[in-house]
Amino acid sequence: MDSLGPLNAFVQAAQTRSFTVAGRQLGVSSSAIGKAVARLEERLGVRLFHRSTRTITLTPEGALFLERCRRVFAEIEAAELELAQTQGAPRGKLRVSLPLAGMLMMPALSAFMRAYPEIELDLDFSDRLVDVIEEGFDAVVRAGENRDSRLMARALGTFRLKLVGAPDYLARRGIPRRPEDLRSHACLHHRYATSGKLEPWPLRRGRKHIEIDLPTTAVVNTIEPLIHMAEQGLGIACLPDFAVRRQLDDGALVTVLDSHTHHAGLFRLLWPSSRYVSPKLRAFADFMAQHLFPA
Repeated sequence: MDSLGPLNAFVQAAQTRSFTVAGRQLGVSSSAIGKAVARLEERLGVRLFHRSTRTITLTPEGALFLERCRRVFAEIEAAELELAQTQGAPRGKLRVSLPLAGMLMMPALSAFMRAYPEIELDLDFSDRLVDVIEEGFDAVVRAGENRDSRLMARALGTFRLKLVGAPDYLARRGIPRRPEDLRSHACLHHRYATSGKLEPWPLRRGRKHIEIDLPTTAVVNTIEPLIHMAEQGLGIACLPDFAVRRQLDDGALVTVLDSHTHHAGLFRLLWPSSRYVSPKLRAFADFMAQHLFPA
């Protein structure tokens, strides 16, 4: 490892919480990572990690030092990228966290990979609310408001929740004409992975939101099974329009109660405000804003 090797070893170990995984990522042994960190601790005169037989966790001093190291590497990367901008297309690894529904964004992500083959995507699909800065992500894609003042944001596109069912299901059970009719239908629900609560259906009468005690025929914490169940005629589901665009276009699903549903959501790309906006991140933001939700 070069002169920045001990710092890099520390950062990788801190991000992965493992000397073994850090060594694998850097192409060295876990013992080399451990020795590099030990030398760094000896030089600094502080303990950077709490060590046990199974895990390592940052000490308060380690957490502070990690943020400083990230700034150092961010500045080095920024300098390298500024020099490289005139020498070709954006390149390098881009680490992005996406919601589990992000699997339905794969057409746009695949198109990005074809358009920018020099950019290596490292994608983490999870509905867990990741800490972008602490966990070392370049950016995250999330729905909802940005309440973290440390992050910059860019809108990627809007979506709406729709109530959908298969034509054969509606032929058997009848088409609901008013929200109360849903009480006699099989209702397929999405549970938030972070809170464990059911996602509310955006039912309205006029401009007033109404709450109805809906049957819970099935509850899942990801969207893809709900799409499958709805397509199989097992009930009515509340799903984002971008997730069922193909099914609506080919008639596998149809919407119901359109005049009684009202919802508008927004996907945003978030990244640390203190971080240099690299060409690879800028390319990703521009591309996804244009292609994620095509007209």
